[in-house]
Amino acid sequence: MSTGEVDGLLRRTAPQVLAALVRHYGHFEAAEDAVQEALLAAATRWPERGVPDSPVGWLIRVASRRLTDQLRSERASRQRQEKVAALTPPDELRAEPPGEDDTLTLLMLCCHPALTPPAQIALTLRAVGGLTTAEIARAFLVPEATMGQRISRAKQRIRAAGARFRPPPAAERADRLRNVLHVLYLIFNEGYTASSGPELYRGELTAEAIRLTRTVRGLLPEDGEVTGLLALMLLVDARRAARTRPDGGLVPLEEQDRGRWNRDSIEEGCGLITRALAEAELGPYQVQAAIAAVHAEAARAENTDWAQIIGLYRILMRLAPNPMVTLNHAVAVAKVRGPQAGLALLEGLDTDERLSGHHRLHAVRAHLLELAGERTVARSCYERAARLTTSLPEQRYLLDRAAATMRARD
Repeated sequence: MSTGEVDGLLRRTAPQVLAALVRHYGHFEAAEDAVQEALLAAATRWPERGVPDSPVGWLIRVASRRLTDQLRSERASRQRQEKVAALTPPDELRAEPPGEDDTLTLLMLCCHPALTPPAQIALTLRAVGGLTTAEIARAFLVPEATMGQRISRAKQRIRAAGARFRPPPAAERADRLRNVLHVLYLIFNEGYTASSGPELYRGELTAEAIRLTRTVRGLLPEDGEVTGLLALMLLVDARRAARTRPDGGLVPLEEQDRGRWNRDSIEEGCGLITRALAEAELGPYQVQAAIAAVHAEAARAENTDWAQIIGLYRILMRLAPNPMVTLNHAVAVAKVRGPQAGLALLEGLDTDERLSGHHRLHAVRAHLLELAGERTVARSCYERAARLTTSLPEQRYLLDRAAATMRARD
């Protein structure tokens, strides 16, 4: 088995291994560290020596030995030593068939409401995604030590909150699931349009978000929002190959070569959202996926059914009102009713602290002002947007638009 195949196998089995240890021993923080050590050992040995007959069993045995050794070394009191001595020996702990909710329970633990979103993301990628601290740090362009501290603090917060490895009470389940889906959505978005750095796209994050969302859908196939989120990811990620030029420059949606869009992902995404809309209670991710499907179904940008998109944004604003939805709605309205109508919808967003300092507000305003012929003001808005973004590809694109705006005026 190749190194890449081994890596894929380890990421798929990591949640089962961690779930087995936490279920048996408790000690989420120590168990997660032990599993990471076992995964690293497997990544080193298996490509050369071959994958064992029971990969999960091998990982559990190795992780269990590391965990019990760690617990013994950390517990000085006689009472704790006796407790550790009573633990099941590693060879007796077997890989039980994972319960239906094991991975979901683990995700809910990693996305515990006591944690901040950055901590939830980091812990999810490490504990459920099987990524190393170094891999997560590279993905988010921070030092490994910084990411290690973030993950360590997250595990400490979980312990301090008294969280246990068990499904949440029924009354909390819906909110906790929404939290999990939001974290997966954030991981995907950070991968699809990196918030900082020289690259527009971080494929390891989008791939992991899609994989984990598929896993959740496998556990909850009837949940419309889980299906909607997976459909949204597939439909948006289908555009990936057309989003950049050979030099890495950003290509906006309306200028993309749609022949380069991934038709398999579009077909799967459209199929998923069609079924979800017909069978499940409507939710925000389904509506966003439906909007993405309208874009995907247009063979050319000029064929886009913007009237339908406006209607979908109105529904989305009722279900999940926020300024970013208003911003996107303004773009759609401008396509149908003209730039001044879109600009009117932007009024008031400058005072919304959730968006007032976001580069995209100024980029959208600049685009609409340019369409309205107000090129001098448009250039100023493009330049302000470029100053606010920390993504180098977006910054280059915005500065290019500012320069092009003035050339057109001259």
